[in-house]
Amino acid sequence: MVSDPPSAPDRNTWFEVAVPAPPEHFDPLVDVLPAGSRLYRTFSAAPDRHVTTFNPGYGGPHRFSFFGDPPVPVLYAAQSEIAAVCESLLHDVPLTGGRIMPEHYERSVTGALETTRDLRLAVFHGLGLRRLGVEPVQLTASPARTYRATVAWARAAHAAGLDGAEWMSARLDTDRAYIFFGDRVREDDLRVVTSYGRVFVTGPDRDWLVDLCASVKVDVLTRTR
Repeated sequence: MVSDPPSAPDRNTWFEVAVPAPPEHFDPLVDVLPAGSRLYRTFSAAPDRHVTTFNPGYGGPHRFSFFGDPPVPVLYAAQSEIAAVCESLLHDVPLTGGRIMPEHYERSVTGALETTRDLRLAVFHGLGLRRLGVEPVQLTASPARTYRATVAWARAAHAAGLDGAEWMSARLDTDRAYIFFGDRVREDDLRVVTSYGRVFVTGPDRDWLVDLCASVKVDVLTRTR
């Protein structure tokens, strides 16, 4: 008699699911992100930062950073401009709705980059997760308090000689998110797309952000003049 397979963790009990350690013999599915792929980032603007600038170890912990001593620099990116906003400005806004303060979005910009060579990435979605024996809720959709455990999976991908990892954004689950390891991927492996950019301080780009956020019941507050 064949027994029923174990059921997947219920979405309503995600906060009770523990993050497992990566397998001792880490053998993930590998995806090749081809040269010429366009990705997006939303990040805090500064004179010394641009869309291809790696984070050397500031802040965190994040889902897949940081690890190593000294820390391995990382760069997060997203498949679309909307996913980039969801993974940054909307990252901590409740799914039930909320608001974004001016001091949060006014210092942020969205830029685009293109890969200049093929990048080999661990697959943390779809059959890639099944191969590794984990559910999204245990790795790529777990809450922030689990990040000290999820980062071990990035360390495992790095130890396997890969350039980074890819997964489905927990905040826009139709699009992929990416992490690149700065000791494997150099800034000149990525090219700034100079024809694209969004600055949210005012004007059409802020209007675009307001409309996007309104569609998910998030208010973009403006300054009182």
